[in-house]
Amino acid sequence: MSTLTVSRHFVEASLSGARRMGLDTRDLLQEAGISPDLLRIEMARVSSDQFSKLMQIIWQRTDDEFMGMGPRRARYGTFATMCALVIGCQTLEEVYQQAFRFSRLFDPMVTMELDTRNERVRLVARIEGTIHDPDYFLRESLLVIWHRLGSWLIGQPVELENAEFDYPRPDHGDEYRHIFHCPLVFESDCIALTFSKRFLSAPVIRDKPEMRQFLKTSPADLLSRPDESNTWTGRIRGLIGRDFSKPMPDFDWIAQELHTSPQTLRRRLKQENTSFQEIKDLLRRDMAIYYLSHPEIAINDIAERVGFTEPSTFHRAFKKWTGVTPGAWRDGERGDLA
Repeated sequence: MSTLTVSRHFVEASLSGARRMGLDTRDLLQEAGISPDLLRIEMARVSSDQFSKLMQIIWQRTDDEFMGMGPRRARYGTFATMCALVIGCQTLEEVYQQAFRFSRLFDPMVTMELDTRNERVRLVARIEGTIHDPDYFLRESLLVIWHRLGSWLIGQPVELENAEFDYPRPDHGDEYRHIFHCPLVFESDCIALTFSKRFLSAPVIRDKPEMRQFLKTSPADLLSRPDESNTWTGRIRGLIGRDFSKPMPDFDWIAQELHTSPQTLRRRLKQENTSFQEIKDLLRRDMAIYYLSHPEIAINDIAERVGFTEPSTFHRAFKKWTGVTPGAWRDGERGDLA
């Protein structure tokens, strides 16, 4: 069970190409188990499971892994074919070189190219032709998929030193903090990810059976469910757990469990663009949203489950997180939003 959530913005942005192609987006949402009414809430979020399912539905219905946003169609199965090629590579460097060679077979080209001329390596987006990407979703997806695929193949996160974008900071730019976990540079001269050269020699540890299993839900899961197990944020989420009926562990205890000092841990979290308080708040928010999707659980019980002794305090916190009360959120999920 994943309790991670995805911003309404990404749900709407993912549908822009399908809408341009004339598909019924309400139908796509309902097939993915997402209430179109819920999306009327400005700060709405959906579960990562729902978002993953929506991605797969869009790819299948459009027969296009660029979801109607690219300069051409990338037929359903293109990503799987690329993965079948790179699983035979020995190192991460070979993976990225092979993936680039595969992607450049298609014209116009939409890919990431490895630039190893400096000590700091860059994966640079190469997009030819005209794209239809008003919300930057195609460009974001390209970076996320290539980065997370590489990390999965070597069994460790490729730690990013910065992420660059050749456009101004978008309205949803705050979400980037939780996607890339590194300093962000907007209005750059390119779209790129920078990381240390040491990752290039990391061996590929996955095999063909693992890849077959991975492809059952990818690249949808790469977009909706980041592997945070080796980020400081992810480790802290794991230590806090999901049972908020017990007292929340304090920061000093967390630092001790992670074999680091509180000062170092604060610095690490700052590098990942977050804080201990934000991690706790977002965990509670995501758990509350998860429980609200289960109508048999009373809202007052949800308040207690996510660590609030007073229902009124929970209502205030939830409204701060989402802009609406828990009751209005549940109405939106049911399609009863006034």
